[in-house]
Amino acid sequence: MTTSGWIDVGDETELSQQALQAVTVGNTHLALSYEAGRFGAVSNRCNHLGGPLGSGRLDGDYIVCPWHYWKFHRVTGLGEPGYEKDAVPAHEVKVENGRVLINPEPFAKRSRLPHPPHELARDPVRAPGPVRVLGLSTTIMTADHPRYSTSEDLLGTALKHASDKLACETRLLRVRDLSFRACEGFYSKSARACTWPCSITQMDANDQMERVYEGLVHWADVILVATPIRWGAASSLYYKMVERLNCVQNHMTVHDTRLMNNKVAGFIVTGGQDGVQAVAGQMLGFFAEVGCQFPSFPYIAHTRGWSAEDMENNMRAVQSSPLLHEAATALVTRCTETAALLLGGALADCPQSHGGRKGNAMEPPRHKP
Repeated sequence: MTTSGWIDVGDETELSQQALQAVTVGNTHLALSYEAGRFGAVSNRCNHLGGPLGSGRLDGDYIVCPWHYWKFHRVTGLGEPGYEKDAVPAHEVKVENGRVLINPEPFAKRSRLPHPPHELARDPVRAPGPVRVLGLSTTIMTADHPRYSTSEDLLGTALKHASDKLACETRLLRVRDLSFRACEGFYSKSARACTWPCSITQMDANDQMERVYEGLVHWADVILVATPIRWGAASSLYYKMVERLNCVQNHMTVHDTRLMNNKVAGFIVTGGQDGVQAVAGQMLGFFAEVGCQFPSFPYIAHTRGWSAEDMENNMRAVQSSPLLHEAATALVTRCTETAALLLGGALADCPQSHGGRKGNAMEPPRHKP
């Protein structure tokens, strides 16, 4: 119903029961708010990525977008202090005879404050150079009280072999040394709300997950992930990291753009309990989903079984076994050989004896179906 160009959107008493809601005025979707006896109406579409403001919440006189928490004044449409030039269209609202009326023509238009793209948003371009191997250790420990880690020890052996014997560039990221927030589940709100670069990284300059993104997307050719087994699964730190990598996979879903090309992944799994194949299977499944390739026998593992709770002996078994460390060098060699093939070249000085099945005693046995 219209009254001299104004559009009736409903009963005052009914609409005032909700602090914030979405309404439609003609073909325009608006966020209608009510606070301290006054209605306000602004565009329902956030300036950032089009998040539904009417599904957000009020923080005083500001509407907080449910997707990434941008704020807009519920009456004027202006952004929060310091971001007033980021404004959404605002509409006049009046009440007549108990009915709420909205002018379909905005009195203030949308404006956007220029936001330079995040450094991670650049197109992935591989610079010339040798094969690059990134090691990710997901072992958790107290920073002030370091301890020995079997999976990290074998990862160190692999990286040293890649650097010293295979002439690769190498980097080690101990994920426990990085301060980063847990995934906030933007994907659960909308696939478009899970962005690349990650919205958390864009909003929080102190979020160090940026170093993992930079390494995986823009630097590495080979990714070696090392984890202990914890109750039949990878470490909780591994899963915290992987949840934040959902934005890489989702970028393909939403934009049909693959961020990780010609990447090879391999895995090191150790622990005092059995469960190697379950842990390795999850890791293989996830890294396949973000676009990685795998060499023959893509993971190595060591466990003394479910009943081996004498952890000091588990540690000694890895520390004192040349065979286990040879298996780590064999894994990284297979990975770098595969990466070289994907990159269109041969890996120089690559000892072929390290690339085969022989000597890889850490791999679980293959059983015929």
